Amino acid sequence: MAVIILGYYFLNQVYHIGIPCPIHYFTGFYCPGCGLTRMIFALINLDFYQAFRYNPLVFTLLIIFLFIKGIEILFHKKIKLNNFTTYTLLIIVICYGIIRNLPMFSYLLPTVIN
Repeated sequence: MAVIILGYYFLNQVYHIGIPCPIHYFTGFYCPGCGLTRMIFALINLDFYQAFRYNPLVFTLLIIFLFIKGIEILFHKKIKLNNFTTYTLLIIVICYGIIRNLPMFSYLLPTVIN
């Protein structure tokens, strides 16, 4: 998987080949995952602030996921998500997708900070 990400990163940086978001392309709205590719590229460059700016929700969920995986490795115990947690995360993702398209929350759009 890392080889695929690094290969795509190389193609993007050298040849400017990118994968557009079909939801944004057809509707003009940003989906909850918009900015994910740019977030991964920012993480490859160790630019954590910009990675957070591209997609704050996925960045935060990634940190939580890595923390849980670290706990699992440290204590040799599998942490299982229950239905309540799964549905709560689904509701958060859907709400984030709606909220990031409202004009008053324009700071949630996947933009570049100079």
